Amino acid sequence: MVRGDIVVVDYHKGNLQSVVRGINAAGGSAYESDDPRDIRSSAGVILPGVGSFEDALTYMRSTGQADAVVDAINAGKPFLGICLGLQVLFERGTEHAEHSSFGGEWVPGLGVLPGSVTRLESKTLKVPHVGWDQAYLTELGGACPLLVDVPEGANFYFTHSYALADDVPASVVTARTHYTRSFASAVWHDNVFGVQFHPEKSSRTGLKILQNFVDIVRG
Repeated sequence: MVRGDIVVVDYHKGNLQSVVRGINAAGGSAYESDDPRDIRSSAGVILPGVGSFEDALTYMRSTGQADAVVDAINAGKPFLGICLGLQVLFERGTEHAEHSSFGGEWVPGLGVLPGSVTRLESKTLKVPHVGWDQAYLTELGGACPLLVDVPEGANFYFTHSYALADDVPASVVTARTHYTRSFASAVWHDNVFGVQFHPEKSSRTGLKILQNFVDIVRG
């Protein structure tokens, strides 16, 4: 592929160039695209995190991106979800559910992984959760190829008001972060990886995660 082997999915909710630049700095070859054909044909897929759960899924479903992401995952292509891109992998979320065309208290996600996304709530800590915080590896995290050479308790950059809920099974959780509650900040199942933080904004340790993803894509 002339443009690169890793597509960064553009669902028209923000600037994706920081992710493209991060992958390229990590030795990969990335490009952004909103075309479902590119999602299906690229060697690896990154869904970055900008916007709200409901808005992102409405756009992705209306353009065919949602089906293309699921098809790419089912075909075994390495997939990395970042922040919101992690959250939409799950079954449902509460963000903007009251205004959603789907109706009810939940917005349906892509359903690739089981579990929910709910708002961080606190009377003492500021929400959204913005800034540097630690990710503590689980036993699964110690074996995860995305987290190779990532130290225990490493600091990453977060910016979010919603996070994975307690119904996400421990069998997919590779790291946890503690802010208002303990939530899964990284997950892994087969060819699917996701992180709540932004590796492209997380200095040297974030760059290592992007390097690991490039290595996964290239086998």
